[in-house]
Amino acid sequence: SADGQELYCQLDSGFEPLKFVFGNVAYSVGAAGGIIGSLKSMARGEIKEFSDVFNHTRHLALQRIVADAAQSGANAVVGIETRTMRFQGVHEMLMLGSAARHPKLPPGGHPVSSDLTSEEMWNLVNMGYMPLKLVLGTAVYSLGVMGGIMAMFKGLARGEVPELTSLIYDAREHAIGLIRDEAAAIGADDVVGIKTHITEHGPLLEFMAIGTAV
Repeated sequence: SADGQELYCQLDSGFEPLKFVFGNVAYSVGAAGGIIGSLKSMARGEIKEFSDVFNHTRHLALQRIVADAAQSGANAVVGIETRTMRFQGVHEMLMLGSAARHPKLPPGGHPVSSDLTSEEMWNLVNMGYMPLKLVLGTAVYSLGVMGGIMAMFKGLARGEVPELTSLIYDAREHAIGLIRDEAAAIGADDVVGIKTHITEHGPLLEFMAIGTAV
């Protein structure tokens, strides 16, 4: 999945690219989840039913790209790119990357995974670090009916909308906390290249944090 510049960085940092790999999941929260979520979205805060569904599907896409790489004899998946697409009421989570081998990583077994660019990976390896796992956490929040109305009216005036500020802050902290816990569980020294994404799903907001545990 790399271009010429990325290919050079992969080779120069010791990775031998083998195959373009991907993992995808098409998912729906279902009628029951939609009803429960709609009722709970009347209150401000996390909608755990949606958080659980989204967390499961994102980790399932990661499992599938890693399994695809393992079948080709790789011990790493590098340069993973994550995309979320919506069509006909269904969402697709897609991960693309390059299956590769590195002599300093254990052969066979469970390949390591990373969403760092090849240039970032080159720097990482030259500093003496190796990737362990792509870690991600998702939290789905609702501002609530009353909060939404208040934010709408305040949005007519210039200045900060405190309800949205605090909600977004809390949700990002929650998502980052999830990847921190996942990295600690595998004994990582650090999580690098953390990115946060916000996706709107009607009255709900999805907050996803993603990074590479090293």
